[in-house]
Amino acid sequence: MPSKVSDVIEEYLEVIYRLQEQRGSAKTSDLVRILSVAPGTVTNTIERLEKNLLITHAPYKGVQLTEKGFKIAMGVIRKHRLLECLLADFLGIEWYEAHDAACQLEHWISEEIAEKIEAALGYPKTCPHGNPIPTERGEIFEEETQSLIELNIGDGGIITKITDEGSPLLQYFSRIGIKPKKRIDVIDKAPFNGPVTIKVDGRSQALSRDLASLVRVRKI
Repeated sequence: MPSKVSDVIEEYLEVIYRLQEQRGSAKTSDLVRILSVAPGTVTNTIERLEKNLLITHAPYKGVQLTEKGFKIAMGVIRKHRLLECLLADFLGIEWYEAHDAACQLEHWISEEIAEKIEAALGYPKTCPHGNPIPTERGEIFEEETQSLIELNIGDGGIITKITDEGSPLLQYFSRIGIKPKKRIDVIDKAPFNGPVTIKVDGRSQALSRDLASLVRVRKI
């Protein structure tokens, strides 16, 4: 494996990490959808990543990062989330737009520049979406939280993070008041995998179970 990892490899490892964080592993079909590439291209890249000991791939079980792959992914995630802070907290870019902009920049800055950004911003612990920023050693410290769908009717909590940073989703969440540091209460949970009704900013809103699973909260 060359010392300088290509942008494509970094992108794959970053996406695999995000999927692994959300679902335990990354499926080929998810990589095709998120990266907008042909299935054959994903298959070939997965084989290359496995050959270079960056991932393990078990048929029907998906892809997971090795220690080596995790370390590279953490470096990319660190730059990405620091850039999101720079864009949203310092330059005033909307929090739901910062992710896409950071994706364009993350492969072009060095760790030295990342350290300068981190210092200039006062060493932030999380990105604007509430996700933790890895340290320069690749360590990541997660706050103990629960998924919104784990809360019972009548429970409330403080939103800590949104695990999916796609712009359309974040724009929707922003429109209905779902944002880190806000209080959210569970008003109702429909049976048979039906929607979860929540209250935030004094307004009630029904969310699908899939959307609710993307919101992590600290129960109060």
